Amino acid sequence: MANVFISHRSSDAAEAERLATELKDRGHEVWLDIWTVRVGDSIVERMNEGLTGMAYLVLCYSDAGVTSPWISSEWMSTLARQLYGEPVKILPVRLTGDVAPAILRDLKHADLVSDWAKGIEDLCAAIR
Repeated sequence: MANVFISHRSSDAAEAERLATELKDRGHEVWLDIWTVRVGDSIVERMNEGLTGMAYLVLCYSDAGVTSPWISSEWMSTLARQLYGEPVKILPVRLTGDVAPAILRDLKHADLVSDWAKGIEDLCAAIR
C-alpha cells in the first residue's frame, strides 16, 4: 500500500484524524502530525521525514483556509518535488470547505463535505 501524508489545519484535527484512520484501515501507511510529532520533537524535522517518505500528499481544504505557513510549506515542497520529476502526487480533499490555491485549482478534489463515503472512495481510487 501507499505512504500518505495528511496536510491539514489544526482546527480540522478531528476530521483529519477521521480521514487518516480510514486510510490506515484500508492498509495505507499514514503520516499525521498528531500521531507522529511528540513533545520535544523538532516539528520541521518530523515533517521533513514524513514528506520525504510519502508518495501522496493529501491536501485538506478547510473553512480556515489552506494558506497557513505549515500547509503551504507542505504542498509547495511537494509541488517542487513533482517539478523535479519525483514520483509524488498532491491529492486535494475538501475536508471542511474552502478552495484550492490558484496554482492547484485544476486538480480534481475528493469532496468529503458533500458525501464523506463517496469522497473516501474517490480518494482511495486515486491512491495506488
